[in-house]
Amino acid sequence: MRIEILCTGDEVLTGKITNTNFSYISQKLEDVGLSVVWGTTVGDDRERLLEAFRLAAGRADAVIVNGGLGPTVDDLSQEIAAAAAGVPLVLNADWLAKMENFFARRSRVMPPNNRKQAMLPEGAEVLDNPIGTACGFALDIGTARFFFTPGVPRELRRMLEEQIVPRLLARSGSPTTIVLKRFHSYGIGESHADSLLEGIEALAPDGSVKLGFRAHYPQLETKLTVRGTDPEDVQRKLAPVAGEVRRRLGNFILAEDDRTLEGVVLAALLDQGASLAVVETFTAGQIAARIGHLPGAERAFRRSLVLRDLTDLGAAVGLEDGPALGALSPETAEAVARAARAQAGATHALAVLIELDEGADAIDFGGTIHLAIATANRVATRRARILGGREWVRLGAVELGLDCLRRFLQNLPVTERIDFERA
Repeated sequence: MRIEILCTGDEVLTGKITNTNFSYISQKLEDVGLSVVWGTTVGDDRERLLEAFRLAAGRADAVIVNGGLGPTVDDLSQEIAAAAAGVPLVLNADWLAKMENFFARRSRVMPPNNRKQAMLPEGAEVLDNPIGTACGFALDIGTARFFFTPGVPRELRRMLEEQIVPRLLARSGSPTTIVLKRFHSYGIGESHADSLLEGIEALAPDGSVKLGFRAHYPQLETKLTVRGTDPEDVQRKLAPVAGEVRRRLGNFILAEDDRTLEGVVLAALLDQGASLAVVETFTAGQIAARIGHLPGAERAFRRSLVLRDLTDLGAAVGLEDGPALGALSPETAEAVARAARAQAGATHALAVLIELDEGADAIDFGGTIHLAIATANRVATRRARILGGREWVRLGAVELGLDCLRRFLQNLPVTERIDFERA
């Protein structure tokens, strides 16, 4: 099946907003074995939109149009779709009633211009939008099936997953059951993971399992797309391949599917009846921010200290008479972690102290991370050096700190070398 994604809007075309919707749609289709052949972006211009619709209708089997379903004068998708299909716009009374109820539930009166969102090309199939007023719809233009979606990302994503992907799979003749299995890892690069997993698709000799990767530093997502006739068939094919991925990637796998690194850390703390204090420098408090907002964090997360000036660190954790904190080392991080744990009354403390290179604006600048995890009777320390710019160091330090804490809680090696580490 030849699929085109057609994104509309002057703001998207001129780069005033980043077009994350395109990448999300393309990735989601790829995950279920559907490939995008063309991608087009068009501004809010009637003639150019009509030209783009007709061009897509002549070369694609399915077209996903994103944007242009709002109530304002520059939202043109319904109008141009009707013109391209050669049909009139008609009022969809059911959607109008749904919009009026949407506003009424919020104790608001629907503005008159929202009525425009219920005007659809004659014969269009409604695609439900349970969380917004933009009515999605599907329509044949030429020999292609067009799917019109809202530009609001959360509305688009729900409509794509619940309404559009199942229809595309049915039209493509794909198996009715496709499962995406995801493994999240830190510390291993894409090429390294690819070499470790060489030949793994052959464990499903019928070609029903496809291996893929998505690198988004500091993590790597390893994906298995599995096709089958029904859920039982998919699980039968998936089980040996997933088991082999776990074996080969080993301790680098930090979470699977929708679980996150910070969620795994918090779950381990709660399972062990443990509590946590965090001390971090240069990270802008991102370690604490990753954990502190999660449900249940109030039962485990005791305190966070965020500093930039190392001269204040000793006093902050009660180490005025302790080691010289100006000379960072794993031993310094250990002293800070021990003091922070005692001060907060927590069972565990994590200290992530970062020593930046001189010339911090240089592209090859880096940082040295001194890390320690302390309990009442156990301590683990780690030194790591990361190159690649300020943001690269910050992101790497946050991930390294959380991942070492995960490993500590799971009784795994904290000092296992990562691919991003430099001497």
